[in-house]
Amino acid sequence: MKEIKTIGILTSGGDAPGMNAAIRAVTRTAIYNGWRVYGIYRGFEGLINGEFKELTTESVSNTVQRGGTFLKTARSEAFRTPEGRKVAYTNLVKHRVDALIVIGGNGSLAGAQEFAREYDIPVVGLPGTIDNDLYGTDSTIGYDTALNTIVECVDKIRDTATSHERIFFVEVMGRDAGFLAQNSAIAAGAEAAIIPEDKTDIDQLEKFIGHGFRKSKSSSIVIVSENQKEGGVMHYVDRVHKEYPQYDVRVSILGHLQRGGRPSAYDRILASRLGYASIEALQEGQRNIMVGINDDKIVYVPINKAIKMDKPIDRELMNVLGALSI
Repeated sequence: MKEIKTIGILTSGGDAPGMNAAIRAVTRTAIYNGWRVYGIYRGFEGLINGEFKELTTESVSNTVQRGGTFLKTARSEAFRTPEGRKVAYTNLVKHRVDALIVIGGNGSLAGAQEFAREYDIPVVGLPGTIDNDLYGTDSTIGYDTALNTIVECVDKIRDTATSHERIFFVEVMGRDAGFLAQNSAIAAGAEAAIIPEDKTDIDQLEKFIGHGFRKSKSSSIVIVSENQKEGGVMHYVDRVHKEYPQYDVRVSILGHLQRGGRPSAYDRILASRLGYASIEALQEGQRNIMVGINDDKIVYVPINKAIKMDKPIDRELMNVLGALSI
């Protein structure tokens, strides 16, 4: 295996709080071990366009507390093509980059895996997504911060819901995973969570209205995980209007608000640990793996496994929510 002297690091896909802390950890750990580090701006698009800048310890000063990613991020249609990936590899060779660290979610790691298949370069992924949907890691960078942001917003929404005796449907992110919805519902004391994982055999709206919602309650909060297949929160709001017109319903879609803000202490620590471990992984000769955390211990997960296997929801937590919402 070729000796590593220089690495590249990029952030891709949706931004997540804690990405800067991860960049900082990767950069300083690499420099500590005598390696050079190139920050690649605007993700895979920047890899194709040659947006490389050498990072120093000073480059990442005063970043651990900042949300977003100072390396910027962008979607790249060009990187989906063999021609685009060839240009990207040429730029890595030009800058004598021996290994690549990619911070991002499912799509970003899938792109990294395809790149690693085509070219002989070690790739290590760090799970950076608020959705917490990558298999093999208990938590992803940004998830804890997003969860706390949602809870803060729902606490404020409940003030209005109570004052006006309304049912509020609050849509949160998560794509096809219900981790944010499930856990924010418990933390915020919501009456129900409608998540993709429960869509197969249960009419979740009927379960909530018919069995869970008491007329004695002055207000009610339902957290809905975004799901384009089901139509998202508006699908359920329309149903209430048609099937249960006696209820006064309002909707709040939190949207990109969930991605912003200073990372929580947990996300800063997680990102720092994973960033440090990514350099250790490269030193050990690891390649094409995602660095994750399981039972508070660092684990290496094959990227193929991390992106293809479904991360199971904790069904016991749904029982907790059901019992506490009566």
